[in-house]
Amino acid sequence: MPIRILLVDDHGIIRQGLRLYLEFDPELLVVGEATNGIEALQQVESLRPDVVLMDILMPMMDGLEATQAIRQKFPDTEVIILTSVVDENMISQCIRAGAIGYLLKDTRSEELCSAVHAAVDGQVQLSKQIAMKLAAESENADEVPALTSREEDVLKLVAQGCSNKEICLSLNITEKTVKAHVGNIFRKIGVNSRTQATLYALRQGLVHLE
Repeated sequence: MPIRILLVDDHGIIRQGLRLYLEFDPELLVVGEATNGIEALQQVESLRPDVVLMDILMPMMDGLEATQAIRQKFPDTEVIILTSVVDENMISQCIRAGAIGYLLKDTRSEELCSAVHAAVDGQVQLSKQIAMKLAAESENADEVPALTSREEDVLKLVAQGCSNKEICLSLNITEKTVKAHVGNIFRKIGVNSRTQATLYALRQGLVHLE
């Protein structure tokens, strides 16, 4: 079954280009389009896409607000931000809103398709420029909370998109222990999602996303 995608951008020529790029991949299917956040919510409710490619700067309801609403109402739908905005604060806000990725509009078509596949598998996707920006800012990051060596191992695997089951196999520990470690990590670093934990790990230089 193909991955179902909703395109959200207020510029028709961008939506048209994205559709052409994505539909070269037989495993991807664009099921709808929206020109603003309000339309996006309506389309997600009626079409139930697997992934939404979301612009930020749009009329009526912007992409940040729409992302937050979609993730709250339809948690099975992943959101990838696709924008020209390069701003660390906006990146953080989008991740906190529940976006699983933040890509720039100069992303190559094959990278975009790969990002959609990865999002369905729960893997965070950031444009290289964004990853480099966050990595550079990690030098001025706040002091890292005292994670144990095992918690750091778990955090690194979480940031690589591994499920709890994959982590327990990799570290030879039980899934119950993995869940306990993940809970402790989230509490210590002050996050409430794996996506936020991944962004934190990147900013602290614990992982490096390709």
